Amino acid sequence: MDAAGAHAGRTFATYADLHAWSVAEPEAFWSELWIFAGVIAETRGKTVIRDQGRMPGACFFPDARLNFAENLLRRQDATEAMVFWGEDQVRRRLTHAELYAAVSRLAQALAAAGVGEGDRVAAYLPNLPEAIIGMLAATSLGAVWSSCSPDFGVQGVVDRFGQIEPKVIIAADGYFYGGKRFDALAKLAEVLARIPSIQRAIVVAYAGGDGPLPAKAVMLDAFVAPFAAQPIAFRRLPFNHPLYILYSSGTTGVPKCIVHGAGGTLLKHLSEHLLHCDEKPGDRVFYFTTCGWMMWNWLASTLATGATLLLFDGSPFHPSGNVLFDFADQERMTFFGTSAKYIDSLRNAGLKPKQTHRLESLRTLASTGSPLVAEGFDYIYQNIKSDLHLASISGGTDIVACFVLGNPIGAVWRGEIQAPALGLDVAVFDDQGRAVTGEKGELVCRNPFPSMPIGFWNDPEDKRYRAAYFERFPGIWHHGDYIEQTAHGGYVIYGRSDATLNPGGVRIGTAEIYRQVEQLAEVTESLVIGQDWQGDVRVVLFVVLRPGMTLDAALTDRIKRQIRANTTPRHVPAKVIQVRDIPRTKSGKITELAVRDIVHGRSIKNREALANPEALELYKDLAELAT
Repeated sequence: MDAAGAHAGRTFATYADLHAWSVAEPEAFWSELWIFAGVIAETRGKTVIRDQGRMPGACFFPDARLNFAENLLRRQDATEAMVFWGEDQVRRRLTHAELYAAVSRLAQALAAAGVGEGDRVAAYLPNLPEAIIGMLAATSLGAVWSSCSPDFGVQGVVDRFGQIEPKVIIAADGYFYGGKRFDALAKLAEVLARIPSIQRAIVVAYAGGDGPLPAKAVMLDAFVAPFAAQPIAFRRLPFNHPLYILYSSGTTGVPKCIVHGAGGTLLKHLSEHLLHCDEKPGDRVFYFTTCGWMMWNWLASTLATGATLLLFDGSPFHPSGNVLFDFADQERMTFFGTSAKYIDSLRNAGLKPKQTHRLESLRTLASTGSPLVAEGFDYIYQNIKSDLHLASISGGTDIVACFVLGNPIGAVWRGEIQAPALGLDVAVFDDQGRAVTGEKGELVCRNPFPSMPIGFWNDPEDKRYRAAYFERFPGIWHHGDYIEQTAHGGYVIYGRSDATLNPGGVRIGTAEIYRQVEQLAEVTESLVIGQDWQGDVRVVLFVVLRPGMTLDAALTDRIKRQIRANTTPRHVPAKVIQVRDIPRTKSGKITELAVRDIVHGRSIKNREALANPEALELYKDLAELAT
């Protein structure tokens, strides 16, 4: 863990000492990390951080020129680069040489189709090898990559990709989930009809779509057929050249498009993979994720360490709850990444992989998405493996990385995230902006770091970007997590401090649900919150119906089907409850936070801001929310 410090000619007695140095001397830390990680670049430049005192506004390695894909494709040998399982349907393996060749052919085909520096390439894909190949091909050209998973409804896709106007989209003909096959071609055709910027759709043969190819579409094999593999002409660009566009939850409207830079993403991910996760060439790294979650972007960077990517797509409980542990055993997994919700599901199912699987190679188990409760720690050590590094980690789409995460040389304390990320001055602020320990407060970061967004898409003068993270505490990154620093120097996260929903660790915006529910003639208004429930968060939807109507099973089912069809299964509420009124501010805005506080028995601080505070009484002690 102290490799970066030792490389700089420094030694540290504890992780806390190493972290303190990385924060106190950021130019030394990030510069030495660059060297230690072997970043490939045309030039690094002499300046490490320009305008270091500005946040936002600091610029890392302003004179550097590099290519993200080149750093991930540094190996071209016959060792395995990727192993893919698509439920119990598909098995595939690619060597580093085969991966490089596939990227070369697709990059040439994209260039011939007019894709170049700054163009957007979108992906509507399962977690296939072609998603990694597509990302590397696009970014090798200097194009910007953005992806979502195929369970997104058409409206969810249009809300995202419609804003960034991609030139090309890559999609699958279908996908598998829970042993069932789902066609994706009909949804792709509708997406193409609604996003006019898309000039070409490339279709990956995977699950076998039923219908004809939409207009503008071509199968991947035919698209790359004219091109033979050759050395890739990586386009080396400035450190902050756009790499990824990820999406916020869409709480107050369509999702915000968060733009991340190539160099910052690469350097921060290398810090996490090499130091915090202790990954090495020869390791075999897995994270259970879809292409719609930032953990997919994080996992892809594993290639820069020389390790092998293990990819899985589908249900983690098909054909049984053992499938991911079968994967771990058969593929000699060294790093197993998942969500706290999955751990909880295993625990509730009574599964004990320790008794059914060897897991001999497994060194690290990482959990994120939502807080891993203390009982989850107990379950892992008692029923999965007793001698592994359990790393509960947390960060976000906003930084495509972590604020707090694992420390492989430190103790694991039950229910706690181990440590702040190297190079990040993480703190807990009370409402007055004072740093506190041993009490709950707001997660903040007091210094700039490389993977801060380079901005939001279509955000002149960075107004929305600054409002999102720097309005609460000027000059300080305010993340929106409710958190506590412990006596051990670790952290406990209690959930989001804003109105964003977070079921199973997937961030969901309320506006995405409202847009669907209120299309139904029976519903006049709605309000949605996340209720803390059994160590996770469940989505609860309140609806006001037209006069004389009553919510019954049939209407509840229609509401859920409407949401599922046009967003994702994660958006579907666990509870739908009829109410007479919805509290709102004097300016007419519904107030989700006040309802969430009432449901959780917390005091309401802003009753005076409400036009109808009496409506809050409708949400007190609801029997429907006790089960």
